[in-house]
Amino acid sequence: MTTTQNLISLTLTDDQLQAVDQALSDLEAQLTGLVAMTTAQRRKLARMGDKSEAFCRQTLSMLAQNPQVVPATLNVADAVSDLQALDRLRPRMQRITRLAERASDTEIALGSDVVRCALDGYAILKVAGRNQGLEGLRRGLSSRFAKSARVNESEPA
Repeated sequence: MTTTQNLISLTLTDDQLQAVDQALSDLEAQLTGLVAMTTAQRRKLARMGDKSEAFCRQTLSMLAQNPQVVPATLNVADAVSDLQALDRLRPRMQRITRLAERASDTEIALGSDVVRCALDGYAILKVAGRNQGLEGLRRGLSSRFAKSARVNESEPA
C-alpha cells in the first residue's frame, strides 16, 4: 500500500479570500505609479546592478554638491528623486517577492499533492476496479497516458 503524499494542507475561507482580494486591491490602488514594460523595452534599458548602484549614488552626490558644473539639460533632481523612490520601494518589493515565491511554491505543492493522489488512485483503479464495473471509466482516464504518434523526421510533412 502506498502512502499518499501530503506536502501541504491549506484551507482558505471565503472571508480570508475576500480580505486578500481587498488587500491586493489596496496595494494596486496605492501603487498606481508602477510601470509595465514589454520585454523589448526591458532589454534596451541600462541596468543598475550593485557596482553600478554605488557608482550612481556617488556620482549623484557629487553632482548635487557641485551644481555649478551641472548643465541645465541634466536633471539631477529627478535622478535623486528616482533613487529615493527606489530606496523606499525596494523593501516592499522584497516582501512582495517573498510572498509571491511562497504562493508559487504553495501552488506547486498543492498541485503535486493532487497529482500524486490521482496517480495513486489510478493505479488502484487499474487493479481493484476490474471487477467493480469501472473498466470503462479507467480506460477514459488512461487517455492521459496515451502516447502521441511521432512523425518520422526524415519524411516530408
